[in-house]
Amino acid sequence: MSADAIGLDDLLGRERYGAERAAIRRRLIEHKRNRRVAVGDRISLLFEDCATVWYQTQEMLWVEHITDLDAVRDELAVYGALLPGASELSATLLIEITEQARIREELQQLRGLDRHVWLDVAGERVPGVFEEGRESETKLSAVQYVRFPLSESAHARLVEGAPLAVAVDHPAYRCETPVAEAVRQSLVRDLSDAEAAWAALRWVRDG
Repeated sequence: MSADAIGLDDLLGRERYGAERAAIRRRLIEHKRNRRVAVGDRISLLFEDCATVWYQTQEMLWVEHITDLDAVRDELAVYGALLPGASELSATLLIEITEQARIREELQQLRGLDRHVWLDVAGERVPGVFEEGRESETKLSAVQYVRFPLSESAHARLVEGAPLAVAVDHPAYRCETPVAEAVRQSLVRDLSDAEAAWAALRWVRDG
């Protein structure tokens, strides 16, 4: 298994994945419990790692019936881009609006969100860096991808046990949520023990 990217050898063949898909999904749901942070009632962040990205890749290959090796490599590259870099946390941010009739209006109100999401590491602010192309003058995607590049001091504080919070200070949506200790510890493992992330992948994949 590669030290820095998910490769072809890490994937399950279609027959095996289909046979074990339900069990894999159950393990992935359990894994995500310590990766997700709800910030208020409409925004949540799922912090990505090898296991979550591997699962998304396998699901896309399964649902789209992708078997051509070049196409599989393309999917690995697309989803692999979600993996955090060194001294960085990476998350998928979801805007969850349950009232169908209000989706367009509320998303419009949240335009500019990319300038208003950050982590608080014991008082040190770490602004989120959003993927470009997911907002226009007229609409905002309900799915956003955001990275939090940690300074040397923020990295060290977090690994040493500093409290962590996720904050949104958009004029239309203000909320700050302390990150649960189990989630914080999971993120610290990402930063301090690369093998732990691959162990999580192996557990989700193989049980």
